[in-house]
Amino acid sequence: MSLIIFDIDGTLTQSVQADDICFVRALAEVWDFHGIDTDWSKYQHVTDAGLLHELHETRKGRSPSLAELHAFRDHFLTLLSQMLAENPVAPIPGAPELLNHLPLHTPYRVALATGAWGDSARLKMASAGMRFEDHPAASSDDAHDRESIMQISRQRATERFGAREQVIYIGDGVWDARACRALGWPFLGIGSGARATRLQAEGAVAVLPDLSDQARFLEVLHTTVRT
Repeated sequence: MSLIIFDIDGTLTQSVQADDICFVRALAEVWDFHGIDTDWSKYQHVTDAGLLHELHETRKGRSPSLAELHAFRDHFLTLLSQMLAENPVAPIPGAPELLNHLPLHTPYRVALATGAWGDSARLKMASAGMRFEDHPAASSDDAHDRESIMQISRQRATERFGAREQVIYIGDGVWDARACRALGWPFLGIGSGARATRLQAEGAVAVLPDLSDQARFLEVLHTTVRT
């Protein structure tokens, strides 16, 4: 029995652009931060909490206070809610069907590990027709660094499902691949074109364009579990 841990943005939901727009807008409107480099791969911790701390320390020379963090988060979530109400995000092709299929018809169990805050993840998954609450999960509410978030997700899945023989992580970012390498976890990438090439270079066991081909997805999982 194995555990499949999914990232959310860009892996289950087509929400990366909406998330980035609202995040950068909130930085400008709440903290007056402009000219943000949105190549997140350049940052130390590609999570909502990690990015905020790094940007604030770079711009202000100190960590943000709890009041400053709460003000930013509240405004960001308001912007995101408004955007999703007007323009719902779509799921990555095949994602809802795969999440339903895996626990019912395969030996795999599902968990979530996202660099977003939990409330943000709930909004985006709901907009795309999925439920964050259906799965053990960890988010940027739990830790600043992605490796810790992933480990917390695994622990919560273990508490719900019992011990899993192996964990496999599914994500779309180079930071996902690097976190998996640090933890010694197999990484299955989601992406196409230049992104796929980059994920392969970062050590993905395979890269799929989306989640619509369940047979191919399961083939990769079976091969990875056997090796």
